[in-house]
Amino acid sequence: MSVPETILSAMAEVEVPRHVAIIMDGNGRWAASRGLPRVEGHRRGVEALRRTVRAAGDIGVGILTIFSFSAENWSRPASEIRDLMGLLRRFIRNDLADLHKNGIRVRVIGERDTLDPDVRNLLEEAEELTRDNERLTLVVAFNYGGRQEIAAAAKRLAEEVASGRLEPAAVNADTFAGFLAAPDLPDPDLIIRTSGEQRLSNFLLWQAAYSELVFISTYWPDFDRAALESAIAEYSKRDRRFGGLSARTGA
Repeated sequence: MSVPETILSAMAEVEVPRHVAIIMDGNGRWAASRGLPRVEGHRRGVEALRRTVRAAGDIGVGILTIFSFSAENWSRPASEIRDLMGLLRRFIRNDLADLHKNGIRVRVIGERDTLDPDVRNLLEEAEELTRDNERLTLVVAFNYGGRQEIAAAAKRLAEEVASGRLEPAAVNADTFAGFLAAPDLPDPDLIIRTSGEQRLSNFLLWQAAYSELVFISTYWPDFDRAALESAIAEYSKRDRRFGGLSARTGA
């Protein structure tokens, strides 16, 4: 995906979103279009992730959330799941030190109880090692689903009400949000999906209520700094009203 030089030179003048979330889609189609096995698409996707984390930190994004493995992905062939888990293991083992050195904090959202113990331990190690880093927060949505997150939050809230620790009258949108996976983080300002698909696919359903959505045709393995900057340039043109009047026109 090529981006005009005028866009790149104007990056200093655009509004950089505090929180960017990405649905990293198209690894398999990227590989198929080149006659390569799907696992090669996933390998190249890891390289794209490295580029994107680096670029987000350079641009000034504060929080980058990536949809790395959905709760529905378990329905894929067992061989592909093994490949994906292997890539995750290698990414954490090979890249964690570099992430830590560059001031990146890793946080993980998603169901952990059903994961293999070594995968769960690696995720927890990444969180613990980088806990105090402040340059960029990398949120990894792993074994994650938006509906599942909302259902789990509703269950915890119901338990609080049933125990008498929370009055039913106190339940509102803000109270509910406090039971989500990362209630201290702001909602994403911008959600990017690669590969041309135009849907959220069960990603951050609650948090995306007022996010700006940018869909691009680039397959994830080809995503780079220029593509990120182009999406942010598109975001900066949007007039975010949050249900109210336009901040630009008052209408």
